[in-house]
Amino acid sequence: MRIWGKLWKDNNLVSDYVVEKEYTTSRTKAITSATEELSYLFNIPYPIWLDKNITEFKRIASTRFSQDSFIEDIDFDFFEIQIIEE
Repeated sequence: MRIWGKLWKDNNLVSDYVVEKEYTTSRTKAITSATEELSYLFNIPYPIWLDKNITEFKRIASTRFSQDSFIEDIDFDFFEIQIIEE
């Protein structure tokens, strides 16, 4: 599975990475691991998966984490993840 992570600020793409994760036991664990790795690469806190993020990700294989998904204040508009290959 390949997951594309994007960091947006002022409606501009600031940075992006693609991570590749193999999953044999759980798709959810692979997505969680990819989100953790992308957070580390962007040097941002790990986001909280809210119900809206889970629902959106299940529906369109993509979601955006805005300020409400982080405990700390963030200096970007949102962090987006999207499955580009499964």
